[in-house]
Amino acid sequence: MEPKFWQERWARNQIGFHLPEVNPYLPRHWPSLALAEDAKVLVPLCGKSLDLMWLASQGHSVLGVELSEQAVVAFFDEQNLTPRITRCGPFQVYQADSIELWCGDFFALDAQALADCTALYDRAALIALPPLMRAQYTEHLNNLLRPGCQGLLITLDYDQTQKAGPPFAVSDEEVKLLLGAHWSLQVIDEQDILGQSWKFVQDGVTRLDERAYRLSKDRPIVA
Repeated sequence: MEPKFWQERWARNQIGFHLPEVNPYLPRHWPSLALAEDAKVLVPLCGKSLDLMWLASQGHSVLGVELSEQAVVAFFDEQNLTPRITRCGPFQVYQADSIELWCGDFFALDAQALADCTALYDRAALIALPPLMRAQYTEHLNNLLRPGCQGLLITLDYDQTQKAGPPFAVSDEEVKLLLGAHWSLQVIDEQDILGQSWKFVQDGVTRLDERAYRLSKDRPIVA
């Protein structure tokens, strides 16, 4: 899946993945991570999500990563924020108050850029990627984030033969395979949301499970 795919989705406003409200799992389960108020949170493939504002409202510093400059600009415009724009390597960095959005390829991030991040929030990254890229993404996370990092991960699981992604189906078994060697994982919420997802019903999907995981990074990756 090339960057052009997502650029075109934003250009055509095909952003059904964007929620017009804060994801309900966030206020429901984020407090259970018991993070320091000033913890810095990494939000990969963040789009223009309102979740960024919610995290900032909790006192956190927020570092979002987004490929589409259109999404980044829209976020600050819609929140009535005027960002300061700087350059950091291959990234254009937009920053206002406690929110900084790094516009560029997530896979170009290095550990130094995320040295201060002690938390992870992934609602839209893992499920946005096809299988090979999911493996690359989680390996990159393992390399970037330090032991002690806490996180909240939200996934979708359905019969992938009934509908092509994105969003892609990611089973509990795959989550354990991708992250289990370096993270402690706990399913803290699981719901069948098919009745709330008319597009999936329209496409013939017969089961749509949404899961929320609490993550804790235990071990660094072994080179």
